[in-house]
Amino acid sequence: MKLTPKDHTSGTTLVEVLVATLLLASFFASLFEANAVCLRFIAASKQSVAAIEAVQARAEVFRNLAFSNLISASYVQNSVLKNPLDGSVNRANASDFVKSATEVVKISAYPTDPAKGVTQLTLNPNGVVTLDSTATSLGSTLVKVDISQTWTGVLGGRQRTEQTSLIISNGTKK
Repeated sequence: MKLTPKDHTSGTTLVEVLVATLLLASFFASLFEANAVCLRFIAASKQSVAAIEAVQARAEVFRNLAFSNLISASYVQNSVLKNPLDGSVNRANASDFVKSATEVVKISAYPTDPAKGVTQLTLNPNGVVTLDSTATSLGSTLVKVDISQTWTGVLGGRQRTEQTSLIISNGTKK
């Protein structure tokens, strides 16, 4: 009597297929999460660049003001931060970012004298400009202007701030 060998066909078991599917699913989930993190980093970078640009644009506005207008809190509030014709808000630029940021402008005598105080104006995201404080005297030669943009960052939801300071002299424009 002859025995015939049985044909053994190789194949994958259900457990092997499930393990392979689980590995593949975890790989794609990791890939998509890495992509989402990269997109949040890009959005955060865009916000930082927009804040830098907004602060610099506002700094140029203050550099171009006549000194008498610069030291006038009402002029800064009603003609720099607001449009004098219709009362609308003068944002630093037209980007969507500046509509969601809070801008603070502080003007003080230079060298700084705490006894004279600081003129501080705040432009809120809702478009309201408030005069938070007024300096008793800003002098007639030098002033320090601090400009800052504050916003809630996309990455981590933390408060972020971009700021610059200027020393402006009472001189003649050429």
